Amino acid sequence: MHASPRRLPARPDFKRMRHHAPARERLDREVFGRPPLAPWHASHAELLDGPQWPPVSELNARLCGAAGVRFLAQTRALLADGLHYEQRIAQCAVVATREANWHDLFNALVWARYPALKRALNARQMADIARWGPRRRSRAQCALTHFDEAGVILLVRDPALLARLDAHDWQGLFWRERAAWQDGRLQVEVFGHALLEHALTPALHLVGKALVVLDATAEPAMAAAACAQAIAAGRALQDPQDLRPLPLSGIPGWHADNAREAFYRQAPCFRPLRPGRRYPPPIRL
Repeated sequence: MHASPRRLPARPDFKRMRHHAPARERLDREVFGRPPLAPWHASHAELLDGPQWPPVSELNARLCGAAGVRFLAQTRALLADGLHYEQRIAQCAVVATREANWHDLFNALVWARYPALKRALNARQMADIARWGPRRRSRAQCALTHFDEAGVILLVRDPALLARLDAHDWQGLFWRERAAWQDGRLQVEVFGHALLEHALTPALHLVGKALVVLDATAEPAMAAAACAQAIAAGRALQDPQDLRPLPLSGIPGWHADNAREAFYRQAPCFRPLRPGRRYPPPIRL
């Protein structure tokens, strides 16, 4: 059952997510050799690391086959159709994309890697737009947008580790169980394009909004498919509180300072569990 909608802009500004990404010509290229950007760079180095911004037409040429949508430059002419951003995707298979923009470049890459997840989010957004109109947003829509911008999929193969996550036992999850991030008991896939944009600034403390898949043998592609199915069916992302915070900077190798145990006590991204906070059951295959 949907909570009452709020009157908000058609696309939320997410001021807390915004920051000034480095200019392309001033970017420290070493960020592409570290997580979470390394796997994206391995697949799309020519788009991320070239001397010039790729035009939107090049994104369209390279990515639309995998993504199942077209990327068209966000111009006044395009926006003159009067459609909501999500409506344009659903009705025309067109993603309005700003030229020379890290945020929208990463969005295009995510469409190409996770098209089923993107389509599930769009379908759910469209269902609530049909119900509430384009100027109001339900809590479910807020949850969908949080995941689109900052989402991660956390594959947990050991239930004891999920208990540490749900208790916000950050030292236990990241320090005492550091081996779990290398031996496969914990595996994370970054989905949110705003998170990828933030990763261009390595000093930032990244925090993802996690959907958790609990399964002893699942692979990442299976976990992503399970999340897409749960979202499409309305079993996930009915409220922003459904998402678990996951301080990605705590994962070994993801931040320069996390080789010290004190980091997990001092860094502001490691927040305690609020009294009364409870998380929904994980997604199971």
